[in-house]
Amino acid sequence: MTKYKRICNTLEDTAKLAKEFSKFIKNGAFICLYGEIGAGKTAFVKKLAEAIGVTERVTSPSFVILNEYHSAKLPMYHFDLYRLESAGISTIEDELREYTSGKKITLVEWAEFDSGALPFDRIEINVTYDDNDARIYEFSCKGETYKNIIEELNCVNA
Repeated sequence: MTKYKRICNTLEDTAKLAKEFSKFIKNGAFICLYGEIGAGKTAFVKKLAEAIGVTERVTSPSFVILNEYHSAKLPMYHFDLYRLESAGISTIEDELREYTSGKKITLVEWAEFDSGALPFDRIEINVTYDDNDARIYEFSCKGETYKNIIEELNCVNA
């Protein structure tokens, strides 16, 4: 499996990464984010939203499950599965499936709670942090749809 890894020492580094990544998802993408609380998932989503032209205030959808943003060229849908945990993911599986096709950007935080309910192609971003408070973003994909994006990220940043 092809992977791409980037270490971001500052929020500015995260913004640069999000801007670079945004260039590869101009036709939309389904993206799952994994990581502990405070790892940098929502920070990345906010910077990605900024990079694609979202003008609304981007907030974590922890309590509402889904935030929608329609001010950019592509609509952006931001799910947070934390409050649903494993048992509840199946209750919105059909809704998640609706957000996998067409020209839209769908981001799913706490995707580790999917329990296999996300069988479709997707980009996966695992966010961790090191002892120096740097964030480590590791990009990979499931399926073939987004494989070229991960390969292109590697080529640009090699």
